[in-house]
Amino acid sequence: MPDVDPATPVNSLSEEAVLAHILQRLGPGQALVGPGDDAAVLRLADARVVVTTDTLIHGPDFRLAWSSGRDLGAKAAAVNLADVAAMGARPVALFVALAMPPETSIGFVGELASGLREACDELAPGCRVEGGDLTSSDTLTIAVTAVGELDPGRAPVLRSGARPGDIVAICGDVGLAAAGLDILFDRFRDERGAAIAVDDAALSPSERVAVRGQLRPRPPIGSGTAAARAGATAMMDVSDGLVRDARRLGRASGVTVDLERSTLGPDSDRALRGGEDHALLATFAAGKVLPAGFRRIGSVKQAGLDPLTVDGRPERSAGGWDPYRDWDGAGG
Repeated sequence: MPDVDPATPVNSLSEEAVLAHILQRLGPGQALVGPGDDAAVLRLADARVVVTTDTLIHGPDFRLAWSSGRDLGAKAAAVNLADVAAMGARPVALFVALAMPPETSIGFVGELASGLREACDELAPGCRVEGGDLTSSDTLTIAVTAVGELDPGRAPVLRSGARPGDIVAICGDVGLAAAGLDILFDRFRDERGAAIAVDDAALSPSERVAVRGQLRPRPPIGSGTAAARAGATAMMDVSDGLVRDARRLGRASGVTVDLERSTLGPDSDRALRGGEDHALLATFAAGKVLPAGFRRIGSVKQAGLDPLTVDGRPERSAGGWDPYRDWDGAGG
């Protein structure tokens, strides 16, 4: 495709031209049949596959004033790669559906595609975007389906396998993305509450790290297969906050997960209740050597009145992120 002015709106181009612009930035895939046919054909080592889908919508999930196209593409990939990793699988392919307003610039679309590729290269080498869909919408929406493969003969790691006596461990950040979101809402909105551009120069080094953690998370994708090989009894992606997700794991397993506040760093409240870091929460049998990157944060007890306790006391607050309760609808 000839070079196109990045400011060109997509409604002045054909669908084929927009797709060609995206494919130039994604690079060659690994599929037997990739983009260009009615469906992709993948070669997998095992007949079982892991499949997950996540959607990012402008407003509740991101604000264009805060996020570049590159950041959005990387985040859309990361949140799906983390779900595959949480099953103990290796991500092999992404399929991306992009619904965008007609005035969206082709330059933005190209940047989003570059972000998708960069996240795959960094977090899940060998995984590629192998297909998707383009359509028009008043609201920018990015829907990603991720496909992963398990080690041959190895069962997926479910949320329901934790047993009393297990160690509770985590790999990755908890609370960092929430700190970044607090900074964005506190300092980068106008008097009407609409998001305004982030001024990196106004941020301290630690604030910059937190904001990057929110806008472009880097989950420990490779640690999912490492945990499975090390004998993880249960695992899940912490997307909605440690309190909320640990409670889900406890409920699914029919046990009580007891977290130890002292293991969660200097801002334990934010670590417990903040979401969107996409760390991996896992349980391992007592005495197991934890795989690299995992650290102990609690233990699994016999089922009690609540599937989650903190320092032995019931923790019934929700915290974290609930898309039906937590969206404030402010600008964008």
